[in-house]
Amino acid sequence: MSRKAAVIALTALAPISWGSTYVVTTEFLPADRPLFTGLMRALPAGLLLLALTRKLPQGAWWWKSAVLGGLNIGAFFPLLFLAAYRLPGGVAAVVASVGPLFVVGLAAVLLGDRPTARSLLTAVAAAFGVSLVVLRAGAALDLVGVLAGLLSALSMSAGTVLTKRWGRPPGVGALALTGWQLTAGGLVILPLAFLAEGAPPALDSTNLLGYAYLAFGNTAVSYFLWFRGVERLAASSVTLLGVLSPITAAVIGWAALGQALGPVQLLGMVIAFGATLAGQLTLRTPARGGAGPFASAERNAQELSMDVDGPGVRR
Repeated sequence: MSRKAAVIALTALAPISWGSTYVVTTEFLPADRPLFTGLMRALPAGLLLLALTRKLPQGAWWWKSAVLGGLNIGAFFPLLFLAAYRLPGGVAAVVASVGPLFVVGLAAVLLGDRPTARSLLTAVAAAFGVSLVVLRAGAALDLVGVLAGLLSALSMSAGTVLTKRWGRPPGVGALALTGWQLTAGGLVILPLAFLAEGAPPALDSTNLLGYAYLAFGNTAVSYFLWFRGVERLAASSVTLLGVLSPITAAVIGWAALGQALGPVQLLGMVIAFGATLAGQLTLRTPARGGAGPFASAERNAQELSMDVDGPGVRR
């Protein structure tokens, strides 16, 4: 397996893990506490990574970490949960699946990565495949829920592209950067959770097990793999891996909850997975003479895909 393929495979583990969030939330956690659940995912994971890395931001990275943490975690989690509560699960997943289209547009503006017909087609095909997997007849629409879903996708997409543009400071690993973002995002959610939902609920052993999985496996490890992949892959490529989350959720729902998977859903999986795979095979080399003001940064980021331990450190 090539190093690039290994990076793609490791990054894909993040959305695959996120696909288990629904079943864990419904089967292991207290009902109707979405903000508290978002808080318990983000803040303990961020504090753990801070303790492990013992690195704090310096200079401009205080505000950059706050911006990235706010976009990737602090705004994304509450908006995502709001969409999930206001919309049927299938509709929420389809709204969220427009993320690759947002990334294509934002990458053009912030990275100078001009969209191609292939990148647009793969993004549209991925959203169409997800719609076949999760949509059901008679699914209702709610304006607030749709707006929350679109804003959550936009928030995560902007965070992904800015993570790509800013990289990370010299001598700071992806683990520390992940800890900064999770902590910043958790601190954004903290007052919202207590203002909207009140005191934390009483937790039993099953709840604690569910929160432990969400905080450490589903968040600390998964977001580390995700942000590491964002550094090493094209923004439009890595965001298409997010399509694996609703596919995984559908498979888990079929295997663990007895939910039906018919021919239409299986066709949707094939289309969505095919679009995801195509997105990993269409990395564009910037045109000579300049493909935008950040073309050299993009080339440097692609070179870093060969780095295992960070900039300037190769095995």
